[in-house]
Amino acid sequence: MYVCMCHAVTEAQVKKAIDAGANTPRQIAKGCKAGTDCGSCVRRIQALLGEHGARPCPTARLAAKLGLADPEDPSVQAPAAAAAPVTPLRAA
Repeated sequence: MYVCMCHAVTEAQVKKAIDAGANTPRQIAKGCKAGTDCGSCVRRIQALLGEHGARPCPTARLAAKLGLADPEDPSVQAPAAAAAPVTPLRAA
C-alpha cells in the first residue's frame, strides 16, 4: 500500500527505514522523501513509527496538549490535565 503518493513511497519502504533506525518523520523523509511534498502522509508515517515504538513527534505532542489532536489517532495521547484557557487579545 502506498503511504506517500507524491513520491510513490510504500508502507514497506517506510517500515524498512524504521527497521534501519529512523525514529522521526524527518528521518524517514531523508531516505525516501515521503512527507516532503503535500504532507498528507505524515500522520500515517507517525502512526507507523508509533507502531514500532517511536514516540510521537513534538508537533503531535503539542497538538495533543492544545486539544487539537485527532481523538481517533492512537499514536497521540492527550495530556491528563486540561490546557489553560486562552485569553483573547484586546484591541487598543
